[in-house]
Amino acid sequence: MVARRGSSGPDPVALVEIDLYGELMIAASSADEDRLSPDRIDEVLQVAADRSDPAEGEDARP
Repeated sequence: MVARRGSSGPDPVALVEIDLYGELMIAASSADEDRLSPDRIDEVLQVAADRSDPAEGEDARP
């Protein structure tokens, strides 16, 4: 169990991180390829990442 300094309970953020790490380990162990692609990692973690190049975005300046 992970405890925060000065508290008697577990650190909820650490527990979530451990859970997500476990999900990635399960996905990696069942994958056909050697490494999970960034898209597959996002799928496992249920996130939608913006992978666009910031230099090509609307805020890019020459």
